[in-house]
Amino acid sequence: MHALGNEHLSKAEWRDRLTRARADQTAESHAREASALVSAVSKVTSHTVCAYLPFGTEPGTVALVDALAAGGARVLLPVIVSRTDPLDWAEYTGEADLVPSRFRGIREPGGKRLGSEAVGAAGVILVPALAVDRRGIRLGRGAGHYDRSLVFAAPGAALLAVVRDEELVERLPGEPHDVRMSAALTPGRGVLELPM
Repeated sequence: MHALGNEHLSKAEWRDRLTRARADQTAESHAREASALVSAVSKVTSHTVCAYLPFGTEPGTVALVDALAAGGARVLLPVIVSRTDPLDWAEYTGEADLVPSRFRGIREPGGKRLGSEAVGAAGVILVPALAVDRRGIRLGRGAGHYDRSLVFAAPGAALLAVVRDEELVERLPGEPHDVRMSAALTPGRGVLELPM
C-alpha cells in the first residue's frame, strides 16, 4: 500500500492528487508499467472480456487489449454514446479497425454496436480507475459511465480496477451506489483480490 495517503480527502481532492501524480510519471516508467500489465493480464482468462483502451496518462497501452485477444478471449471495448447514458460495447478486431470517438482522444471499435447489456456476457471486466481501495471502492474520473454500465454485468463477473501500484490505497470515499471491484490489476503485483 503506497503512502498516497490515508487522509480524509474528498473525491475531488483525490482526483486532483492522482491526476497530478500520473502527469508527473516519466515516459520510461509508463512504458515499463505498460509492459508489466501485459504480462499480468496474460494470466486473466475468460471467454469474453470487457476491456478499454488506455489513453493519456492511464496505465497501459493497446498492447494490454492485444494480449487479451491473443490469449483467445473475445474482447469487447466501450463506446461512449453520450455523457449521461451507459456505455455501449463493440468487439475489438485489431488496432487497425479502431476509429476516433466523438470524445477527443478516445478511440473505439468501428464495428457493430452490441448495446449496453453486452457487458453481461463478460466473465472479466477491466475497469479504468484513478485509484481503488482495499475494500474495492473505485475512484473514476467522475463521468459516471462505469457506474451506469456495471449494473448490467453478470453476477459473479470479476471486476478488475486497473491502477498503478501506488494507486491501490487504504481507503477512498465511497457511496452506497458504488459498484465494488473484486480485484485490482497492477503492474508490480498483478491481480490482487479485494477486499484485502
